Amino acid sequence: MDILLVLAGLVALLLGGGWLVSGAVGLAARMGLSPLVIGVTLVGMGTSMPELLTSLRAAQAGAPDLALGNVVGSNIANILLILAVAALMAPIVIERRTFLRDGIVLLAISVAGALWLGFADGLDRIGGAVFLGAMAVWMTWQLRTGAAVEEVEAPPMGRAILLFALGLVGVLLGAEFLVRGAIGLARGFGISEAVIGLTVVAVGTSLPELAASAAAARRGRGDLALGNVLGSNVFNLLGILGATALIAPLDASPRFASFDLPVMVAVTAALLALGASGRIGRLGGGALLAGYAVYLWTMI
Repeated sequence: MDILLVLAGLVALLLGGGWLVSGAVGLAARMGLSPLVIGVTLVGMGTSMPELLTSLRAAQAGAPDLALGNVVGSNIANILLILAVAALMAPIVIERRTFLRDGIVLLAISVAGALWLGFADGLDRIGGAVFLGAMAVWMTWQLRTGAAVEEVEAPPMGRAILLFALGLVGVLLGAEFLVRGAIGLARGFGISEAVIGLTVVAVGTSLPELAASAAAARRGRGDLALGNVLGSNVFNLLGILGATALIAPLDASPRFASFDLPVMVAVTAALLALGASGRIGRLGGGALLAGYAVYLWTMI
């Protein structure tokens, strides 16, 4: 039953996340919002909605390691798995100046977040407010610097409302099923909730990012796949952890400070080094994917 709940949750999150983003973008476009605002806010945050609702549900269910593992594991998977798949499908050509600017900001946020979580052994409500404040600053900076966002074709209003409603229901149900199943699996097999959160739940909630990045790569727009990953990682760390801690403060197990948070920072630094040349080819994508295989092996 726990396995079925996890599978049902993953399917609901994948479908619901896609519908939610499509519906939200359609509604925003119909209401006259600019493509820039839509891209920086709705698309970036919409693909991270499964992580948000799953972490909130896990924290409310008394599983803080599952909530934190979901975010940290998603940030690692976004780079080592999702970006790797995109690069293997089509080499990613990078606009170096923008990439280095956004990449350095992500690295600084990752280092600061890891230090805060490590020294405080988690995140309380004050920390959650600070993280959300930093998120607001980052989003304001993104809007003012005028990040390029591709024009998105809006569906009819009725279709947009239907997609948004179906997506919201799907994501809510998916988060509930996934958290229940993951907690049951962890307890049934004697696996820590942190490991389940870092692997099964993290990859599951990252499925919308995987779908979006793969679609961008197929169209030869690897730059969009890269931007999706960078923005999603910032929102995961600041927005999701901040909102979760405000509702249910998170107590982190020691393994996060000693291993997983340093891995998250190291992976982000590796992405900066790999993309500094202005291109992430298939060889680089293969190296990232191999790195994720090694990370999973450490779990075993």
